[in-house]
Amino acid sequence: MLHTKLALGLLTLALSAPFAHAQTAAPEPAKSVVRAVDPASIQALRDMGVHLQTLKRFQVSTELTGERVLADGQKLQHSATAKIEAVRPNMLRARMFSARAEREIFYDGKLATISIPAQKAYSTVEFTGNLGELVSKLEERYGVEIPMSDMFLWGTPAAPLDKIDSAMNAGQDFIDNDLCDHYAFRQGNTDWQIWITTGAKPLPRKLVITDRSDEARPQSVQYFAWNLKPTFKDSIFKFTPPKGATAVELRSLEKK
Repeated sequence: MLHTKLALGLLTLALSAPFAHAQTAAPEPAKSVVRAVDPASIQALRDMGVHLQTLKRFQVSTELTGERVLADGQKLQHSATAKIEAVRPNMLRARMFSARAEREIFYDGKLATISIPAQKAYSTVEFTGNLGELVSKLEERYGVEIPMSDMFLWGTPAAPLDKIDSAMNAGQDFIDNDLCDHYAFRQGNTDWQIWITTGAKPLPRKLVITDRSDEARPQSVQYFAWNLKPTFKDSIFKFTPPKGATAVELRSLEKK
């Protein structure tokens, strides 16, 4: 299933005001619309997932924009960036940046480390699973989310496609210089759109998530940039504590 948490935890609330001095009839009850699940759109997700699982060594970065709303209804927009270097089956480095926070995650196949440079603090836990297992266990056990975690779950049983309520092909668009197929899906109270590069090597280039449980329709937008021939060395996956950094315990959610 698509991981639909907004990466910045940002929601919006924006209600339209009625026209002044206008007399209007009471609105009619909303009509229920049943949309079809287009098999070809579902297959496009499967094909993308299969291709993502074949990537052995890659680098991907993202720019994310999200929104939140103040108590008086004023809307604020915030942004963040993230970058991942990965080697399957079990090496990863992730860095997340915003004006409010910075965090790094290292995994060398034996140890997973979460570092917060601004606080000169880090936590390390032993782990030996693959990257998909790392994504799931860090969130389940410690509430730690790896950015762009869907990249390691698509094409696996952890990303089932039978929960999708509607699916459609929305045409094609260019994302930078890449021609992409644009798909739109509805899943419970979440609408999401994805732009996937055309051709035999489909990659996600843009993702839009809208929360329909809030009448404001809060939304996040992410763009993805890929490097499938990176030049990094495997030494980047091993964490070396900087001078003055302090090791702290990473508490399991089960202990709370």
